[in-house]
Amino acid sequence: MIRTVLGVAVLAFGATALVAQTDPIAARKALMKTNGDQNLVATEMLEGKRPFNLDEAKKVFVVFAEAGEKAPALFPDNSKTGGDTAALPPIWENKADFNAKLAKFASESKAAGDATKDLDTFKVQITEVRKNCGGCHQTYRKRAT
Repeated sequence: MIRTVLGVAVLAFGATALVAQTDPIAARKALMKTNGDQNLVATEMLEGKRPFNLDEAKKVFVVFAEAGEKAPALFPDNSKTGGDTAALPPIWENKADFNAKLAKFASESKAAGDATKDLDTFKVQITEVRKNCGGCHQTYRKRAT
């Protein structure tokens, strides 16, 4: 199962790289949609709407880690506006902080995946990793209206 997840991840990375070169806004929106989809999987497991599955739980963290690694390249200077972006100017004004937050998200997601052994450990790990999401979104993303 892990090989399948990694294989899909490699294919997704290749596709993301191609889209990122031509339309970084679309690429980052797709990346964040994938994160949101995985976050929904996590929420459904936590709420008992979906049975806990260790492979799926670990996949959540794999996808989060990949997003943290890929995202910095998806915010070039020429993508500050257009494409219905929710990205705020502080991303480019504080690029080092933004990239550090993404690196922390990636690193903590990897560690969380390794530490997840069952539903109880998943609950602890996902709670900690989700704090990274809010830290970036509050500063660097327009609020939905």
